[in-house]
Amino acid sequence: MTSAVAKRLDALRRKGAMKNIEVANLLGTRPETVSRWNQGRAYPHATTEKTLLELEYIIDQLADFYEPNEARQWIFAPQKLLAGASPAQLIQDGRIGDVMRLVGQLRDAVHL
Repeated sequence: MTSAVAKRLDALRRKGAMKNIEVANLLGTRPETVSRWNQGRAYPHATTEKTLLELEYIIDQLADFYEPNEARQWIFAPQKLLAGASPAQLIQDGRIGDVMRLVGQLRDAVHL
């Protein structure tokens, strides 16, 4: 039986072309740890799990108008609306809320 965390990781792979090492880097953990989560042998701490869920939400929102590889590139590319920072940098700095707001703005612009 697949754990809830493993399902989230699978969604990140399918919708955002994210690799375990990229997820680990974004969440400030090791790829081996993400692999254990995927296998159901370990679970993230509450704050890390919250960030994982928010990351999955962001990728899910991006999937509405980006292909998986494009969503992944968006996460790691510098963004003009973030003063040249990448969403990945903000996530790593604990500023995932700023990324979520930007994704909301993008969605609003697309759905006008």
